[in-house]
Amino acid sequence: MDLRPALALPLLAFAAPALAQHEAADWREAESDFLKHHTQLTFPEQFEKAGEAYFSADSSWIIFQAVPKTDASAKARNPHYSMYVAKLIRDANGRIDSISEPIMVSDPGSANTCGFFDPTSNHDIIFGSTRVPPASRSKSGYQRDTSDYAWQFPNEMEVCARSVAEIAEDQNPGKRFNWSADAFVPKPLWTREGYDAECAFSPDGRFIVNTQVDPETGDGDLYIFDTETEANHPIVIKQGYDGGPFFSPDGKRLCYRSDRAGNDLLQVYVADLKFDDEGVPIGVEHEHQITNNRHVNWAPYFHPSGRFLVYTTSEVGHHNYEVYAVQIPAYGQIDAQLAPPIRVTQAPGFDGMPVFSNDGEHLMWTSQRGGKLEGQERPSSQIWIADIVDPEEQGHPQ
Repeated sequence: MDLRPALALPLLAFAAPALAQHEAADWREAESDFLKHHTQLTFPEQFEKAGEAYFSADSSWIIFQAVPKTDASAKARNPHYSMYVAKLIRDANGRIDSISEPIMVSDPGSANTCGFFDPTSNHDIIFGSTRVPPASRSKSGYQRDTSDYAWQFPNEMEVCARSVAEIAEDQNPGKRFNWSADAFVPKPLWTREGYDAECAFSPDGRFIVNTQVDPETGDGDLYIFDTETEANHPIVIKQGYDGGPFFSPDGKRLCYRSDRAGNDLLQVYVADLKFDDEGVPIGVEHEHQITNNRHVNWAPYFHPSGRFLVYTTSEVGHHNYEVYAVQIPAYGQIDAQLAPPIRVTQAPGFDGMPVFSNDGEHLMWTSQRGGKLEGQERPSSQIWIADIVDPEEQGHPQ
């Protein structure tokens, strides 16, 4: 039995003093209590920027968004993120060391975000897409003070689904597939006015949690789409932007970020879901506020044990977002006394949008720790992956 999920939280709790000693050290050494075998998966030679990557259920493929590098002589350049999939390549020792040639799965010129794999079929994916070049720039969901960085919510954005033949053929060699004529065309799962995206499947593949933004107010709320009944149930309908949701590994909870206070300081929440007699999530039993500080906290993601989250925070400074881990209350537990958050990444520049593989063996995230190309002021955001250190190896990086 793999005890990694059960032991990971004690590791986080007791590693804090060791991390403090590493502050000024090389980032590989500084992160060695948690991570080893750091590997860069995307590079600025191919992508101007890449990030927000997620694993397939069996951790053999990833889906991510990226802006491809274009030649200066190119007649047109898509400034928006395109969506890609790629296979994780392992070396002779079984370690992940690269990815296959990325496959673009979104329409040319479209804006895309938040891809996710169907856990019951790795070759079926969902992602937010405008499908055509977006014509509108609706109210941004988040903009910090006077920063020119904002998350834009184009009204054309819909949650779309499609199949990827290359994944199906890779995982089923020799099998013949009878694809429909439009199997590889992103198609909206539903349509409604305003931005719909930030989507993720439940562990059983039946439900899709998503964010819908009111085109008039810019207020984002959380819904759960039932793929069997095609009903979209309102789940978290609160003042302010609630977004970036994910199901817990047991499907009973959600984690998400919220600008509930309306002060541009995002906080992390976990909600215990309420279910009807048929097992359909229809609301929230209780909402836990996990962070409550003067920082921007976002992109939470559950550990496979369900006992803690990793998330992105400006606690070190807006020039240097980092990944932190935090214990969360058990389902139904109110006013629990929990350990303080623990810093996981230690590199200069942005580190964020962390996700675990389902087996708990890898952490993948977006980082600016790579090298700069000539003419760049700072490294671009690219995708990195690392092995999670087994508790028995703590303090003994390999």
